[in-house]
Amino acid sequence: MTDTTVEKTPVTLLGLGAMGAALARAWLAAGHPLTVWNRTPARATALTADGARAARTAAEAVAANPLIVVCLLDDASVGEALDGADLAGKDLVDLTTGTPAQARARAEWAHERGARYLDGGIMAIPPMIGVPEAGGYVFYSGSRDLFAQHQQTLAVPAGTTYVGENAGFAALYDVALLSAMYGMFAGVTHAFALIREEDIDPVSFAPLLADWLVAMAPAVHQTAEHLRAGGPTEEDVSSLAMQVAGIPTFLGTAEQQGVSPELLSPYFALMRRGLTESESGGKESPTDLVDLLLH
Repeated sequence: MTDTTVEKTPVTLLGLGAMGAALARAWLAAGHPLTVWNRTPARATALTADGARAARTAAEAVAANPLIVVCLLDDASVGEALDGADLAGKDLVDLTTGTPAQARARAEWAHERGARYLDGGIMAIPPMIGVPEAGGYVFYSGSRDLFAQHQQTLAVPAGTTYVGENAGFAALYDVALLSAMYGMFAGVTHAFALIREEDIDPVSFAPLLADWLVAMAPAVHQTAEHLRAGGPTEEDVSSLAMQVAGIPTFLGTAEQQGVSPELLSPYFALMRRGLTESESGGKESPTDLVDLLLH
C-alpha cells in the first residue's frame, strides 16, 4: 500500500434485490472488498464478475468481515438469514424496511449476540444509490460508536444522517417523511381529478400545482414551532373554525366535478372533530390536529 492509497473497509452485504444490488455496485465501484450473499445465488453472478466474493451461506458471509450490512425483504427475513450466524464482535447495519418497534427489538437481539447494531431508513430509490448529486440519503440510529467508525463507508452509496441512539428512530423518521409524501400525493391526485374532465391542459396546470405546494411547505416549520411552544404562535393566521367553514366549498366542487371526496374526507372529518372538541371557540390552529390524532 502506497502513501496515497487508502485501505477500504471490507463489507459483507446480505440481500441482492434491487436496492441491495445498487448498494453492492456502489461499494465495488469505490474499491471496497465485498462479500455478498443472496437466497437466490444467481443474483450474485454479475457482482462476482465485478470483483465481489459470493458466500454460499449467510453465516459464511457474516464470518468474512466485521461490517455486516443487511438489506432484505422484511424483519422476519433478517432473523431467518442470520439464524445460526456468529455475530459476536460484528457490526450489524440493518437497512431492511421495518417499524420502529422491530428495529428496537432487532437491536436487543443483536446485542444479546455480542454485536453492535445500527438501523437504517433509506430515503432513496435504487437509481439514486451511488449518485451523490441525486440527493439520496439514509437515516441511521443505534450505536453512535458504530456509526462514527463506519460513516465514511456507509456514505459511499448515499448520504448519512444520524438521528440518535434509539434504534427505532431511523425507521420512525423514514415512515414519518414517507407518510407526509403520501398525503401530498393524495392532494395532487385529487387536484388533477378536479380538472380531468375540463378543457385544462394538465401539463400547463402542473407548474401551478408544484409551485403552490412549494409555497405551502413553510407551514411545516410553523407547525413545528407551534408544537414546541405548546400553543398558537404569532404566525398562526388561519383558525380551525375558518378552515372548517370552507369544507362545503371543497366537497361541493368535488361533487360538481364528479370527483370522489375520499382522499380529503378523512382530514375534513378530523378538522370537524377538532372544532367540536375545541374549548376556545375554534380559535385553535389546524396544527392542534396533531395532538388530536394521539387520542
